[in-house]
Amino acid sequence: MLGLQKKAPQSIRLIAQPRGIRSFKTGQSTWFIGYKKHSLRLWLSQYRRGVLLVPLVSWVAPANVSEGQFLAASLQRCERRWSWWPGYVIADMGYLPANIKRECRERWHVAVLTHLRSGMKLVEPFRSEHQVACRQGQPLSWLGYDPQAQEHWFGVAQSDALCASCWEASRCPRQFAYRASDHETLLGLLPLCTQPARRMLKQMRSWIEPAQSYEKNQLGLNRMFLNSLRLTWWVSLLADTVCLLRARALLQTKPTSDCLQELLPRQLSWDWSETGDPTAEHKI
Repeated sequence: MLGLQKKAPQSIRLIAQPRGIRSFKTGQSTWFIGYKKHSLRLWLSQYRRGVLLVPLVSWVAPANVSEGQFLAASLQRCERRWSWWPGYVIADMGYLPANIKRECRERWHVAVLTHLRSGMKLVEPFRSEHQVACRQGQPLSWLGYDPQAQEHWFGVAQSDALCASCWEASRCPRQFAYRASDHETLLGLLPLCTQPARRMLKQMRSWIEPAQSYEKNQLGLNRMFLNSLRLTWWVSLLADTVCLLRARALLQTKPTSDCLQELLPRQLSWDWSETGDPTAEHKI
């Protein structure tokens, strides 16, 4: 299992704003028509031929309800159903408040990874989303997480460090602790500056939209307008069923051989055992 993604497809819904009132953010309007489907998806690492995401928990709610409220409920449903829950969640940066991330970290020990929103303030030791340094500018490396104290430790790992010429070198411990609660996005359970966090955000986050596109376009949900909660729930269950059956078929189907395999270039080899003198010159 490589990771888990939370997707929020915006099909089967339409937001309506009253005239004369400034627009709200998605999921915050008091006026809505239709419903939205929210799904928590699992990345199956058993499928080696591509990226395969399957729905774990799905919710259908009015279009003015933000999807960030369903993350904790989805993890609780996984705990009750399978006595298991994912360790990493990749989500959109604009839909999860800090208190939801804190609840997931403290209650289920789950790392919720999102990009840093524009305008968000940085905290020590971050200089940007991917760069950390001490107050004198020396780059730091992540040393680990202390679950009992809920603190992250950063230290100097470079051999050519600037600490020798720093005026605070005599009283500097060269290792610093920061509480995970100082910033749930930058620090949290897994800091954004670490290589695992950067890799998951880069490789897994980009597949949320393709997963939405499969349900929207190939299953035709973008051509539906459903204004009944019960009917919308039935259609959502059918969409998840199709995704699960498709995933099972892909996992059980053996990869077919490439018809152009014989035409692909291959490296030639020379068998020196057939020659008497291996140092002699031969023309191929």
